[in-house]
Amino acid sequence: MKLPTLLTVGLAASVHAQVEMDRLMRLKTDHWNSMRAQGIFNRYDNARLGAATPVPCVNGKSGPYSCDKVDMLSFLSHSQLGSSTKEGNDIWGWTSPDGREFGAVGQTDGTAFVEIDKAGALRYVGRLPTQTVSSPWRDMKVVNGYVYIGSEARDHGLQVFDMRKLLSVKGSPRTFNISNDLTAWYRGFGSSHNIVAHEEKNMVYAVGTSRSSSCKGGLFMLDVSNPANPTSPGCVSQDGYVHDAQCVVYNGPDTQYLGKEICFNYNEDTLTIVDVTNKQSPRQISRTPYVGSAYTHQGWLTSTSDMSFLLLDDELDEQDGTGVAANGRTTTYIFNITTLASPLNTGYYQSPVKSIDHNQYTKDGLSYQSNYNSGLRIVDVRSVEADPTGKGFKQVGFFDVHPEDDAEGGAVEFSGSWSVYPYFRSGYILLNSIERGVFALKYTG
Repeated sequence: MKLPTLLTVGLAASVHAQVEMDRLMRLKTDHWNSMRAQGIFNRYDNARLGAATPVPCVNGKSGPYSCDKVDMLSFLSHSQLGSSTKEGNDIWGWTSPDGREFGAVGQTDGTAFVEIDKAGALRYVGRLPTQTVSSPWRDMKVVNGYVYIGSEARDHGLQVFDMRKLLSVKGSPRTFNISNDLTAWYRGFGSSHNIVAHEEKNMVYAVGTSRSSSCKGGLFMLDVSNPANPTSPGCVSQDGYVHDAQCVVYNGPDTQYLGKEICFNYNEDTLTIVDVTNKQSPRQISRTPYVGSAYTHQGWLTSTSDMSFLLLDDELDEQDGTGVAANGRTTTYIFNITTLASPLNTGYYQSPVKSIDHNQYTKDGLSYQSNYNSGLRIVDVRSVEADPTGKGFKQVGFFDVHPEDDAEGGAVEFSGSWSVYPYFRSGYILLNSIERGVFALKYTG
């Protein structure tokens, strides 16, 4: 194939991916506008369930919510968390040096901070308003106690906030100032879609920045060794727009990459793997499409100690009815990555109910999936090495934060949960709901 033809094919793929992303954002915006028109975001202004007394999962119910082996310990609505728009999005966590556990709760108009006490009760500590205007898309990750917050909001850049400020807040919640209380406001890019953290290397990657920039929406690298002065050593633009990623120091079976910094990128229509060890000259290792692809959204390694397999979620396959997802049940794609240059889609797992997948993170052989209308789904994936088809995967617990569609077996819509944080030493899990608020949960299986 001649080079001009390759360039033409690449350009066509890039244009198609942008069209699909625009369509995805439009579908979500239309759905959320309909929810606003129905007053759905105002229904939970004063809802507080299980804040002082946990609501265990008994006979498949925790209060109004369907569940299995997951207890609700506490809940705070977005209104109670100081949001005027009362709409949620992403979430991440931080554990202080003395063991206190905090969550950064994304909302359209800023970020709320909560603390989970030893009994699992949530306390609203304070909030950091958006840097510019409100946006349904806000994302955050934590590196060494600093939370890095990006947004699709116009000219938002990257907020750098020291979460140690939360340790001294007593009594009433504190609203932090977007000028005086920030460690830094990085303005090397305007909007972004997601923030990726590689804490081991003091790196943050902003993804989904402007497609028209030189980075083309790819991995925008930031060295945050000095949080007060983030600097950009480079960019990964070879495969264009990156929707989300996971970056690690590789210790898997492909020995030629041992010790290298590898990013697994979810690039709208492919799994794209890149060696970013040399920040000035990153190298694309592979670019892998898969049957059923509609919009490659996010994913995670099944194990960071082995790095042989990863799980990938596609945000439009249930909506568009592509491949095995035509039945509307949440579909997780399994990839064998023992050879980084040639990943292989070996199988898939489907949830028992209908729902769109959004974000998943793995811990100790379990995948904690935040699947819009069906809420938190916990899937045992430890069988992947013995049987990479996914036939041995099984749901071992769930907590459904959107009971409105339970009777019909779920729904393929953009309501319910946005993301989950399962990494606290206490075992407490934070789940952020779009229309309700933040849940503190505990898996009892």
